[in-house]
Amino acid sequence: MAHTVMLVDDAAFMRMMLKDILSNNGYQVISEAENGAVAVAKYLETKPDITIMDITMPEMDGLQAVKEIRALDPQARIIMCSAMGQQAMVIEAIQSGAKDFVVKPFQPERVLEALAKALR
Repeated sequence: MAHTVMLVDDAAFMRMMLKDILSNNGYQVISEAENGAVAVAKYLETKPDITIMDITMPEMDGLQAVKEIRALDPQARIIMCSAMGQQAMVIEAIQSGAKDFVVKPFQPERVLEALAKALR
């Protein structure tokens, strides 16, 4: 059975790009969210195998959402993504429980590698 994924990004076109990469490679996107607050609620509803989350979003950013999701489910597998290659944010994301980090614009091979690694 295909692994289920939740995509969290305030940019709809980014979610669409990721959805294309994932669907073409056997993953099933079961939910999408446009900010961290929506992501936390949808995570509880859909319990995806893995979540790909943007860091910079309105209302609640990805770092706060990772902390909240991991508090609710310590086994949650989350990959962070951001256009900014800011070392401090990457480190904070990993310390908050993210399994990996992918930089935008997405390289399909890198996204798939991060998913495979996080699902191991």
